[in-house]
Amino acid sequence: MKVLQLFRNLLSGLFLSIKRFPVTILLSALIAAVLITISETNPTQNTLARIAMILALGIPISLSIKLFFERNEDEKYFKLIIYNTIGALLLILYYVFLLKDLRIVEITRYIGVSLISYLCFIFIPCLSKKDELEIYVITLFTGFFTTFIYTLVLYGGLSAILFTIDKLLGIKIQGKIYYYTWILVVFLFAVAYFLSTIPSKTQKLLYKNYPKLLRILLLYIAMPLLTAYTIILYIYFGKIIITAHWPIGLVSHLVLWYSVIVVIVLFFITPILSENNWAKTFLKIAPKIILPLLIMMFVSIGIRINAYGVTENRYYVVILAFWVFCIMLYFSLKKELRNILIPISLSVVTLISVFGPVSSYSISKYSQNKRFEKILLSNNMIKADSIQSSSKISKEDKAALSSILDYFNRNHSLNNVKYLPDNFKIQDMSNVLGFYYENPIYESPYGRFYYMRNPSEGSVDISGYDNLFDMRIMTEGKKVASNSPLDASYDPSSSIAKISYNGKNIYSKDLNTFLEDMIKKHGIQPEGYRMSEENTLPADEMTFSEENEKMKVKFVFLNISGNKNQNTGSIEDKGLDFYILVKLK
Repeated sequence: MKVLQLFRNLLSGLFLSIKRFPVTILLSALIAAVLITISETNPTQNTLARIAMILALGIPISLSIKLFFERNEDEKYFKLIIYNTIGALLLILYYVFLLKDLRIVEITRYIGVSLISYLCFIFIPCLSKKDELEIYVITLFTGFFTTFIYTLVLYGGLSAILFTIDKLLGIKIQGKIYYYTWILVVFLFAVAYFLSTIPSKTQKLLYKNYPKLLRILLLYIAMPLLTAYTIILYIYFGKIIITAHWPIGLVSHLVLWYSVIVVIVLFFITPILSENNWAKTFLKIAPKIILPLLIMMFVSIGIRINAYGVTENRYYVVILAFWVFCIMLYFSLKKELRNILIPISLSVVTLISVFGPVSSYSISKYSQNKRFEKILLSNNMIKADSIQSSSKISKEDKAALSSILDYFNRNHSLNNVKYLPDNFKIQDMSNVLGFYYENPIYESPYGRFYYMRNPSEGSVDISGYDNLFDMRIMTEGKKVASNSPLDASYDPSSSIAKISYNGKNIYSKDLNTFLEDMIKKHGIQPEGYRMSEENTLPADEMTFSEENEKMKVKFVFLNISGNKNQNTGSIEDKGLDFYILVKLK
C-alpha cells in the first residue's frame, strides 16, 4: 500500500507541476525533440544547437516569470500571457543578435545570462520574505537531489528493459536508443518532478525543517576542513613573505574558490546561528580572516595582468574576487544579515561582466590593444598611424605580438586590433609585421599548417599527361600498381616521391622543398588554430610541374598538413594527399 501511495503522490506531483509550469515543461520537451533531431540529422548542426540553447535559457526565464506572477495577489492570467510573450520576444532577439555563432564570446555571455536567470529564479519568490531565502534554497536543493536519484533509478530500469529486449527477445536495440531514453527521462520526467518540489507561495517554510544531513555536513565536515585550509594558506602566505618569491599563477585559484565555498557555507549556516555556537563563531571570524588572503590574491593577479594584460579569464577572476571581497566585508560589518543580497549582487556583477562598456570583452580588447600598441611603440614600428614592418625585434616581443593576435583571432576578430590593415589574417604577419607567427615561450614550439585545394574548382586537369597515380592510398615504401612499365612510390618519412620505368628509377623529388615554399608563402598558425576559408587555396597554388629529358611530371595536392617545430625548423607529422601525373617523352 505504501508503494502504491508513493506512486500516486508521484503522479499527483507531476500533474500539478504541469498545471503550474506548463510553459517551462513545454520548453523542456522541445529541447528533447531538438537534441534527438540533432542526433538523427547532423551532430555538428550549429543552428539546431543554438535553438536548443535558447530553449534551455527559456527554462529559468519562464520559471522566474511564473514565480514573479505568483507573488501578486491579483493574479490575472492575461498578465501572465503578456509576461511570457515578452520573455519569448527577448529570447528571439537574443538568438538573432547575441547567439550568431558558438565562439568564446557567445558561449561565455550565454553562461552569464543563464546564471543571472537561475539566480532570479532563486531570489524572486523571497523578495517579500527575505528571512525564508535560506530554507527556500535548501528546499530547492533537496528537491534537486531527490529528482537526481529518481532519474537515475528510472533510467536504469528503462535501460535494463531495453537491454533485456535486445538480448533475450532478439529485437535489436541501437545504442542511440539509450541516449534518447536518457534525454526523455531528463527533459520530461526529471524537469516535471523537480518543478513539483518548488514550494508554492502559500507554503510556509519553517527552520525546523532544516535537514539534519546538511547540518552535519556543514558543521562537522565542511567548516573544520575550511578552518584547516585557512591555516595552510596563512602558512603559505608567510612562506611567500619570507622567501620573497611570488608564485603568480597559483595563488589566485587557491584563494578564490576557497573564498567562494566559504560564502556558500556562511549562507547555509545562517538559519542555525541562534542554536549553534560553532556556527556563530565561524560566521564571526571567517570573513575577517579571508580579507587579507583576498588582498594577497589581488596582488597576485595584478602582477599577471601587468605582464600580460587583461583577458576574459583574468577579468572573471578579478570581478568574482571583488564580489567575494564585498560580501566578506558585508559579513564582517553588518550585524543583521540579509542573505538575499548574495544572489542579487551576484546577478548584478554577472550582468556587468557580459554586457556594456566595462564588460569582460570590452576591457579585454582595450587592454590587449594597449599592450599591442606599447610593444610596437617600443620597437619603433608605428609611423603615421600605420605599422612599419621590422624583423629586428626580440623573440619575446615577437611571441607577445603573436599571442595578442592569436587572442583576437580566437576570441574576437582581427579587425578589432588597432593599426592592422583591413582583412588582415594571421598568415599576413610576415608582410605586415616583418616576421612569422612566433609561439609564446610558455606554449608548444609547434606551429600548425593546413592547406586544402579548393573543392569548388572542379575536376583535376589531366590533359597532356598519359598516366595518373593516386598517392592518397599509399603506405610507406609501397608502389602504386600500374598496368604500364611505369611505377610510382612515396616514402612519408623522407617525403621523397619516385617514378621508375621497368624497375629503373627515372625521377625523384623531395617534397619538403615544396612544403617549405608553401609555409613561407602562406605561413603557419598557432597550435589549436581552427580551420577556415583562409586554409582553402586555388588549384594552381596546390599544383607544381617540372620535367627532365625523359618525362614531365605534375603534382596535384588535395590536402597538405603538419607541424613545424619553430625551435629546430623541422617539419613533423606531415600529411600529404596528392596525385602524380606523368608523360614520357
